[in-house]
Amino acid sequence: MTDLCELTAAEIRAYLQAGQVSARDIAKSTLTRIDAANSTLNAIVARCDDQALAAAGAIDAARAAGQQLGPLAGVPVTIKVNVDQVGMATTNGLRLQESLIAKEDSPVVANLRKAGAVIVGRTNTPAFSLRWFTRNSLHGATTNPRNPALTPGGSSGGAASATAAGMGAIGHGTDIAGSIRYPAYACGLHGLRPSLGRVPAINFSAPDRHIGAQLMAVSGPIARSMADLRLGLQAMCAADLRDPWYMPVAFRGAEVPRRVALCLAPDGMSVDAAIKDALRQAGKKLEAAGWLVEECDTPPLQDAVRNQLTLWLAETRRGGDAAIRQENDPDSLLVYQRLSTLSAPVDINGLLDALQDRARLTRLWRQFLSDWPVLLCPVSGELPFRNHRDLDSIEDFDAIIAAQMTQIGLPFMGLPGLTVTTGTVQGDHGPSPIGVQLVANQFREDLLLDAGEALVGSTVLPCCSP
Repeated sequence: MTDLCELTAAEIRAYLQAGQVSARDIAKSTLTRIDAANSTLNAIVARCDDQALAAAGAIDAARAAGQQLGPLAGVPVTIKVNVDQVGMATTNGLRLQESLIAKEDSPVVANLRKAGAVIVGRTNTPAFSLRWFTRNSLHGATTNPRNPALTPGGSSGGAASATAAGMGAIGHGTDIAGSIRYPAYACGLHGLRPSLGRVPAINFSAPDRHIGAQLMAVSGPIARSMADLRLGLQAMCAADLRDPWYMPVAFRGAEVPRRVALCLAPDGMSVDAAIKDALRQAGKKLEAAGWLVEECDTPPLQDAVRNQLTLWLAETRRGGDAAIRQENDPDSLLVYQRLSTLSAPVDINGLLDALQDRARLTRLWRQFLSDWPVLLCPVSGELPFRNHRDLDSIEDFDAIIAAQMTQIGLPFMGLPGLTVTTGTVQGDHGPSPIGVQLVANQFREDLLLDAGEALVGSTVLPCCSP
């Protein structure tokens, strides 16, 4: 048997039910891996050792008593620091919030606990969860264990770094503009952004968010196998009506034609040749698995990006401008300044126009995905970025925004997306993970996982040492 900390969630569940391992031994092995790896990676910024060992002990006692175990019983998981976990600070990478102690679990955290998951730590995010890079003035910077020259992604960079290094089988992440899909891509993992309404999540430590974040922000899993993504999502999406956007929709949808639209450059975006090659190879694998694959273009994405930025900046200017200045984090100050140049302030009419256009774009995308149930497209137009490149020239910043069109635009319509890592290539800064993105209609995560399994099968990505 491999090191216990490197077992997948599916393996842990099977071994635990068979009595081959104990939950406490798995937890201890994972905490030992955190001791060894986290000092280099700084992926986990708040440890939960005592709570983890206590939770694991309770699972072992339940198994010994013959009680039925949850689907994630004994599985070590991490929680991102921008989500409420009772007794822990919901920092969101901010000194302003280092004493904001949650009194109640977010529904997604509660669901993971109900499934038997063992929370081993909380993972880093950039200040305000604002970047595709992970560093802040409170917790410091997180390193990519695959290649320290590259970003670990953001804003769930800590979750991806920890999962890639074996410091948890499943990492919880959030995604409003790629914050699950991009860290998975950068760290050579799989990451699933669920549909709006699939996974209940709300922070009781803060007021409800404005409409843009309500429409676009979701929680989801990052993992080393498709089987673990499926298990993680099914646990996370248990019903909780405290989230007003939650929808009790069946996990498996109706049968549809196995048709895939292959789009190498959505809405004219510039895409690296290596990524186009990866997309073509993925298309051939899907064809070999019985899917019909045809190359075509997508509905508009640039309009979705423009509207997404309009809502982002309007909400930030109203409620976050003062906090950004008070926090005085150099990274977020500069990124906010540069983002502000991309979207001028709007009045109520501008907000209404953006929301009106969302109906048009959502209709176009849903119609497209009804004809083509799965879209195969780039995660990003570039290989994972050199770390902190967004802080260099304004030209670098603008190039990053352009490369992230699918990351920013697709959430505007509430669509689910799956990053599938497909290998490693040689980039300008050494070995670089590479992958593809799968997109489906709302609440069709089952199709994404089916197509993802067609691409990678039962392969489990190896843990990597920093």
